[in-house]
Amino acid sequence: MEKILIKNGRVVDPANYIDGKKDILIEDGKIKKVADFIVEDEDTNVIDADEKAVMPGFIDLHVHLREPGFEYKETIETGSKAAARGGVTSICPMPNTKPVIDSPESVKDLLKRADCSPVHILPIGACTIGQEGKELADIEGMKDAGIVALSEDGKSVMDSALFRKLLKEAARLDLPMFSHCEDKALVEGGVMNKGKKSEELGLPGITNSVEDVIVARDIIMSKEAGNRLHLCHCSTADSVVLVEMAKKQGLPVSAEVCPHHFTMSDDEITEDNGRFKMNPPLRNRADVDALKEGLKTGIMEVISTDHAPHGKEEKDQSMLKAPFGIVGLETSFALGYTELVDKGVLTLSQLVEKMSVNPAKVLGIDKGNLAPGKVADIVIADITKEYKIDSSKFVSKGKNTPFDGKKVKGRVITTIVDGKIVYKY
Repeated sequence: MEKILIKNGRVVDPANYIDGKKDILIEDGKIKKVADFIVEDEDTNVIDADEKAVMPGFIDLHVHLREPGFEYKETIETGSKAAARGGVTSICPMPNTKPVIDSPESVKDLLKRADCSPVHILPIGACTIGQEGKELADIEGMKDAGIVALSEDGKSVMDSALFRKLLKEAARLDLPMFSHCEDKALVEGGVMNKGKKSEELGLPGITNSVEDVIVARDIIMSKEAGNRLHLCHCSTADSVVLVEMAKKQGLPVSAEVCPHHFTMSDDEITEDNGRFKMNPPLRNRADVDALKEGLKTGIMEVISTDHAPHGKEEKDQSMLKAPFGIVGLETSFALGYTELVDKGVLTLSQLVEKMSVNPAKVLGIDKGNLAPGKVADIVIADITKEYKIDSSKFVSKGKNTPFDGKKVKGRVITTIVDGKIVYKY
């Protein structure tokens, strides 16, 4: 395995309180040395990272790879290569595939399919058989097969008695529960946030209570069960309030925010088009501001994408007919840097915490750290030059994004996984 020496970069490693110019030597897939100056050998691949940020690889807790069953939307290969292009070195695929990832056999099949992936694949198992909400899946068997968490993403386990059984099993097996917070009975055909813009476009709206009711329920029930709870794609101001209350009680509750929810509000929806349709929907400006404040104070400690690719024809129609979803793996760091760091909401170190260090803590894995001896999962990004997002150049099969043409900073230049260069701009 080749030796790699990253020279002259701004190393941002919050786990070790480093933010300054350093060299990093990689040998045998691991970080060998971090120092102010490292002499290069003849047999070393040298990467000049002058004026670039060098960070632990990002970990995305919330990704839809669509395989098996929906390969026309995305495959493990295209999705994982999109992750590498975005500096994401570990991804957690959600189980709502066809068939659903709800058994040890389906987990093993997914991991076998993932041999093509240039990044780490950390599977999430379904809570119930077929995600039908009627009978618990073989959770212990799936853990033995390699899942890192549980989720009914795309749905909520609406039967509270069954959910209680699930949480107790999750606690027993020490698996985090990733909650998709949506009360299906309250959606009532909504396709975007309920407010002035939905009225203007004549579209049925989704209220904040659709999310808030389940956030509150899941926190209360997790407190009783004693399990670890991670709240997915939080989008409302009251979600932030509820998470803060849980943290003040010392509960093991974490929460993620997606880049689209802290970057756009429903005011910026320009037309009735599927590229603006996502679940939860783009909320109002007060919600966006509350999410950013939650990220700033650390109440919301993870940034994930909810990368959800769809076919072009599916998305290029009215929100009434289009499926929910937005792609995000190739734009997450740039949006985070542009909206949060460049505007003074977070420092770069805090952004790295939310995209790398804290996701690793949620999963309980030894990543998000550039100390000697650690696995060399590293991303190098240019944070100085502005560029335009161009969805036609996405590696993902999905091009469904409202950010096409948006000017951003934070272009990923190089992604290294297990000491191997898996993407180079």
